[in-house]
Amino acid sequence: MTYKAVLCGCGAMAKGWLKALASSPGLKDKVKVVGLVDINCETAEARAAEFSLTDAVIGTDLGEVLDATGADILFDIVVPPARRTVVAAGLSRGCHVLSEKPMATSLDEARQLRELADKAGRLHAIVQNRRYIAGVRRIRRLIESGALGQLTGLHCDFFLGPHFGGFREEMDNVLLLDMAIHTFDAARFMSAKEPLAVYCHETNPPGSWYRHGAAASAIFELSDDVVFTYRGSWCAEGAATSWESAWRLTGTRGSLLWDGADRFEANVVAGEEGFFRPVEPIAVPEPEHAEDTHGHASVIESFIAAIETGQRPETDGSDNIKSLAMVFGAIESARDRKRVTIAA
Repeated sequence: MTYKAVLCGCGAMAKGWLKALASSPGLKDKVKVVGLVDINCETAEARAAEFSLTDAVIGTDLGEVLDATGADILFDIVVPPARRTVVAAGLSRGCHVLSEKPMATSLDEARQLRELADKAGRLHAIVQNRRYIAGVRRIRRLIESGALGQLTGLHCDFFLGPHFGGFREEMDNVLLLDMAIHTFDAARFMSAKEPLAVYCHETNPPGSWYRHGAAASAIFELSDDVVFTYRGSWCAEGAATSWESAWRLTGTRGSLLWDGADRFEANVVAGEEGFFRPVEPIAVPEPEHAEDTHGHASVIESFIAAIETGQRPETDGSDNIKSLAMVFGAIESARDRKRVTIAA
């Protein structure tokens, strides 16, 4: 079966989605983009021309385009404040919906979207594309293998200085709300633990070109006494980390370092004597499924497979709301300067 899809929101982010749809062998015959919607019709027309979507219906009214095309799927790539309206429109017309992150602008709104999806009997999932990279999948397998012993901590640094321009530089809590969810979601996925509580300190450092909240440090309490610490800044120039952060994972038998790119270093205890016990290196296993390492394409493929099998995809809203709760818990903690219990 080929699913008819309408893409809503044709700005720069839409390029990544459309490239994934055009380049993935697993998606070319599964999904046909039949409509493009944007508040600026010229933007939608330009995107259609760029990706040779000559037969796509172009419009500024999402409901009209959904009705005209009889779409099965809605790809939601709008700015966060518009998300609830867009997702509701798709679900009400029987579409399965795949949204950009964040899932919603508040936890209450996220819960409303979960209810709408359940009532409609349709899927609403989120593009957590950075969960679908080889490094994250490899670390998950290493933890599951027990080679590091019992997991005790995940610690990461995220320091970059991107000059986006546009809406991000005017956002509240820009780092936590727009970027940190990728890292929080990766920590949840790699550890397979539930977030319980957080203490966070947020700042906007001198020299920041963002209006608010370009840096933050957070301590998360996860289930089974696992601690996750996060140090991040979006206005740190001169010594950039990977977009995936630089990680240290600790277990009762050893530790793992990952630079967020291709370098791994894992060592486990190899003796029972000495002031510092001797250690030996171990290999970090390859991902179990290579098809799960292609970012946007893997997320969309997983979403289509879930539609076909009737199962919930990995990034379904029922799961992603937990990562969103980490974000809003951190924001609340930073605002009120107190430890906050996380409840999705």
